[in-house]
Amino acid sequence: MIKNLLLYFFFAISLTGFSQVEKHVSWKYTLSNPELKVGETVDLIFTASIDKDWYLYSSDFDPNLGPTVTTFEFKPDPSYSLVGKVKATKPKKKFDDIWGGEYTYFISKGEFKQSIKVLKTTPKIIGSVHYQTCTEKDGKCIGGDDDFSFRDKIKLASAPTETIPQDTVKKKINEVVLDTSITSRVETQNPAKRLTIITKKIEEEGKSQDQDSLITFMLLAFGAGLISLLTPCVFPMIPMTVTFFTNSSNNRGQAIKKAVTYGVSIIFIYSLIGFLLAKINGPEVANLLSTHWIPNLFFFLTFLIFALSFLGLFEITLPSSFVNKVDSKADQGGLAGVFFMAFTLVLVSFSCTGPIVGTILVEAAGGQALKPLLGMLSYSFAFAIPFTLFALFPSWLNKLPRSGGWLNVIKVTLGFVELALAFKFLSIADQVYHWDLLDREIYIAIWIIIAIMLGVYLLGKMRLPHDSETHITTVPRLMLAIIAFTFALYLLPGMFGAPLKALSGYLPPMSTHDFDLPSIIRMSDASIDKDRKALCDEPKYSKKLHLPHGLKGYFDYQQALNCARERNMPLFIDFTGHGCVNCREMEANVWSDPDVLKSLNNDFILVALYSDDPSKVDTA
Repeated sequence: MIKNLLLYFFFAISLTGFSQVEKHVSWKYTLSNPELKVGETVDLIFTASIDKDWYLYSSDFDPNLGPTVTTFEFKPDPSYSLVGKVKATKPKKKFDDIWGGEYTYFISKGEFKQSIKVLKTTPKIIGSVHYQTCTEKDGKCIGGDDDFSFRDKIKLASAPTETIPQDTVKKKINEVVLDTSITSRVETQNPAKRLTIITKKIEEEGKSQDQDSLITFMLLAFGAGLISLLTPCVFPMIPMTVTFFTNSSNNRGQAIKKAVTYGVSIIFIYSLIGFLLAKINGPEVANLLSTHWIPNLFFFLTFLIFALSFLGLFEITLPSSFVNKVDSKADQGGLAGVFFMAFTLVLVSFSCTGPIVGTILVEAAGGQALKPLLGMLSYSFAFAIPFTLFALFPSWLNKLPRSGGWLNVIKVTLGFVELALAFKFLSIADQVYHWDLLDREIYIAIWIIIAIMLGVYLLGKMRLPHDSETHITTVPRLMLAIIAFTFALYLLPGMFGAPLKALSGYLPPMSTHDFDLPSIIRMSDASIDKDRKALCDEPKYSKKLHLPHGLKGYFDYQQALNCARERNMPLFIDFTGHGCVNCREMEANVWSDPDVLKSLNNDFILVALYSDDPSKVDTA
């Protein structure tokens, strides 16, 4: 826990480039009569709830016409038999000039029925439905599939007695245990079953992880607001502003009213910035910002400029004429004057707070739509707290430390952090477009050097512009230096292929590492490969794309599907992306498990579908 907090302190990155598969239909499976006897016939009812502005193709038109016909696949089992074919219930009809024929479809709701005859007391009716939905808004069509099971929906009114061998009973019990104990039987020795269990657990926890990520982002934004108060542009303003409110007010109540208005105005101004960004931060914009090389290079250069500014090379300031014009409004008095005083503080402190605010907005730009607003709200709340509190309790001003060189130390420290964060965006562009400029070991080496230089600076062994001369190292600087050196030491094994799981989501993938010692050792272990069959043919795009941990597989859906059919093996589909933080964490923390890795090697045909690769890679 402490290690993760330290890592978050220095390298808190919150990109969410993970692409989700669109799904515009939800399915419900029922029976016309759940209580029946062996030998009787019952209708299986498949009900589709279709999203607004979308329609679902039916099952009863010529499959060679063009659109994808809805089809139902039933797994054969001696416990039941199909009676006739699937029938669609009152679909709409339309003649299409492009296809040159008539097709049927459903809007809002669709229904299909399949009659079956129950042959045994425990009918095992499972299968899958394959379909296609389209929208007339932009002509977009999405294919999909869904698994169904009627195992627990049939209640037999009476069942004939059967004599079942004891071994069969034990086998059936074991099957039920494996099917139902998703959360309590992770220790099962079956690698394929364990892989299924782990995957289901991850899916169930996905929503809570997203929520935790948003909360973490808000806490980091709040912490950034507190750090902003300790910069040379802001800290001296605290006593000056509070003293002005106290001296210019007729009584303490009026001073408090002005101070509260001042704090609320700061929150409003910053939150307005977050709100405007949130309005344009839709899914398409988020995906573009997360994956395209232009915004990622822009973010890299922006962070680099922020870092150089904090390190003292230059100062980022707004035009003085604009600042003076806003400042003149503050002299008009009243609550409006207080608002413009807050606006003036935001503008005057921009050279220190601008890079911090910019970092939060950039980190929020590739995530949820409300993330920029929540980030700015958290940041501004922390930023406005002292102005209100010190107005309520003026005597606290006497306990504030004096301004001095320590403020610039904080600013420079933030400059080192900004410099490290900049390379994350360059790394994303490098991976997506295969420039091969920033491989994993180079990336780690840069972070190690930055962490070491930060430690040396904090110990006073290096001075930068605007630094005051110091002859001693204070205890806080010493503690921060220890943290910086510890982080550098933690990164060092990564140069030789250590997974660095705490940072796996933010580092380039292991496939870009030239000297991956764990992979070399793993490949020399014959037990991993003894049961694995060679791939059916040479995978497409294998010169550019690679699977982690030395796994072998495909990057084209149709090619992988053909191989799975040829080998009669299940197909494992990995929807992934170069800029996907969650994908890297999954590979480092789940796929690296020996049982899971062995199962992926031997029991599946593996295909990785990249959603953010500019190459013509099939994402199915």
